[in-house]
Amino acid sequence: MGQKVIANKTIDVNDEGYMTDPSQWDKDVASALAEEIGIELSDKHFEVLDYLREKFKEGEVLTIRKVGKSGIVDIKGLYQLFPGGPLKYSSKIAGIPKPASCV
Repeated sequence: MGQKVIANKTIDVNDEGYMTDPSQWDKDVASALAEEIGIELSDKHFEVLDYLREKFKEGEVLTIRKVGKSGIVDIKGLYQLFPGGPLKYSSKIAGIPKPASCV
């Protein structure tokens, strides 16, 4: 584990760059993480990120299918918002650990 300066804040991260302390997350951190991946966040992105953070807090196992059934965005929409790794990237930007289902 280590630390990384993101949005002018020192953030605790693991070897893959995922935040290890979700309480350090805020919208500025999310925007900076998204920019590193090449994603510009919209209100719809933040709806998904808030959903992921809430479900993580509740201890739910996150899957693409579960997000697709959330009513926020369907699976195709999730892929459009977070191309190249929808759950992997959305979790990283949401400041939560990488789901076990992601490689």
